[in-house]
Amino acid sequence: MYAMKITASGTLRWSKVPDPEPRPGEILLEIHAAALNRADLLQRAGKYPPPPGWPEWPGLEAAGIVLDAPPGSRWRSGDRVCTLLGGGGYAERVAVPSELVLPVPEGLTLVEAASLPEAFATSYLNLVMEAGLKAGETAFITAGASGLGVAAVQMAKNLGAKVITTVGSAAKAQLVRSLGADVVINRKTDDPGRAFAENPVDVVLDCVGGAGLGAHIEKLAPGGRWILIATLGGEHAEIALRPILKRGLRLIGSTLRSRPPAVKGRIMAKLEEAVWPGLAAGRLRPVVCATFPVREAGRAHAMLERGENIGKVVLTLRPEE
Repeated sequence: MYAMKITASGTLRWSKVPDPEPRPGEILLEIHAAALNRADLLQRAGKYPPPPGWPEWPGLEAAGIVLDAPPGSRWRSGDRVCTLLGGGGYAERVAVPSELVLPVPEGLTLVEAASLPEAFATSYLNLVMEAGLKAGETAFITAGASGLGVAAVQMAKNLGAKVITTVGSAAKAQLVRSLGADVVINRKTDDPGRAFAENPVDVVLDCVGGAGLGAHIEKLAPGGRWILIATLGGEHAEIALRPILKRGLRLIGSTLRSRPPAVKGRIMAKLEEAVWPGLAAGRLRPVVCATFPVREAGRAHAMLERGENIGKVVLTLRPEE
């Protein structure tokens, strides 16, 4: 089969690789679409290798058709599914543990389904499992128009929270408002600190980090939880410690990719139970802003690097999708 390998110089090359060989409990999936994540850019830069046991090429989520499934599995050949991966989505096929696979929500295309697993699993892990976000609380979500942001804004609203989010343009602001965001901050023209002052924030889902973390964490409501999932704004922050003690605040570092398959499987089961019905009914929705043929993955990466995407960018491997 073919897969998109990363060369020593950091370029992407569609290359012939060995066919995947499913292990016990794994299904063999023919990939029709694979969504991009910023983790793919980090992996391409040599900063985020896949966990042991996963393919070396990037791709954390995909959708396609089951080719083969183990005896006793819920899956059958021909099923339309989407999957969370530790790597390997930029390829014609992948072998994946059955518990990381979910059915395509009714009414969605495979392209749309490919955009769901990583973003919604990350949102559930951090908003629910790590932060324990409850109805009536306020969540501050950075980069609300990103692939993760569109899922997190919707999930927080679905949990009954008030949502504050940041964006970088008027078009992105319009999108997040349509998803239910209550307060929208243009990070280029507005002061995020004002939002903290005017709205007691209980939970922050932060993919930026940097100086902003140090400047604002002390402004959380008592018992507030700040979940750091990436450091796009820098790896260093100066934090005043006394407010952490006095207000009972928590700073939690969290990544999904390195979690054991059993943990990921529990998250996927919760998504099917709590989120997939909303997607099928149209109460929640995927946001795919662009598709590229898999051989043009470099162009797709450039779109993410420039911050032009509003929602997810998806690579396609079959003409019908």
